[in-house]
Amino acid sequence: MRIRKAPLVALAGAAALVTGVATPATAQVPAAAPVMTAAERDTPAVYGRAAYLIDAESGDVLFSKDARERMPVASLTKTMTAYVVLKSAKPTDVVRIKAEDVAYAEDGGGTTADLRPGDRITVGELMYALMLPSGADAAHALARTYGPGVKGFVARMNATARELGMSDTEYVNADGLPTPRGDGYSTAEDQALLAVKALQVPLIKEVAGTRRHSLAATDDHRAYSWRNTNRLLGTPGAIGLKTGFTRAAGYCLAFAGESEGRRLVGVLLDESVSSRRFSTAEALLSWGGSRVSA
Repeated sequence: MRIRKAPLVALAGAAALVTGVATPATAQVPAAAPVMTAAERDTPAVYGRAAYLIDAESGDVLFSKDARERMPVASLTKTMTAYVVLKSAKPTDVVRIKAEDVAYAEDGGGTTADLRPGDRITVGELMYALMLPSGADAAHALARTYGPGVKGFVARMNATARELGMSDTEYVNADGLPTPRGDGYSTAEDQALLAVKALQVPLIKEVAGTRRHSLAATDDHRAYSWRNTNRLLGTPGAIGLKTGFTRAAGYCLAFAGESEGRRLVGVLLDESVSSRRFSTAEALLSWGGSRVSA
């Protein structure tokens, strides 16, 4: 059997024949592994397709994963709906619920606030119907009223997105449900920009941080009780903001927390496990808070 020698060994043997001195073969030294900082070693695992975490006060980016990749954001859309409505409406304004609002949510397979046609509900109360149970019926009623018309309202949403610097966002409705014409899209970074602005609106911050809200029956409407879908609430310092889910978007979460006078805002998109978006958000807020206070 013929044995083939590695080139470096053969070269060393040839040099020994000529000089009488064996020349050691040069071995390649493996490159040193990059040194990780303690903060990098402790970075929470993020399984979602995209994520972003910023210090709302300084604008410093604390964590970023595919944060500029365009993708559906499901009911995170409703944060923009609330923000646009409150730019022109007063919380005491009254909206009449129509059958088309209820039918839209039911026919589209969206989550609802179980609004009843004919009820007259204030904008302030509809914010709870929109944000806590993620009512597509509430979103439709508000968009129809303050567009005027849903199409006009969506145009306002996109104009507001441009004003806020959300250059990778396009809305197609006021609720984030899929449409026959396709989904809208945004990015984790753009949604974080929106979250920072939305939480500066006192009513949105109050609503987003509410775990349960009840509305007593009056001559204008029946009684309602809505529970927040955001399981992050109850975690120390957590103040919101919005959950979302469609098959295309996966499980999404816009979240925020306050600690020692600092506010951190983050977004998780396209997580495959519903509960994990909340534990990941909690871990990111804890980790980010320690970095900001260090």
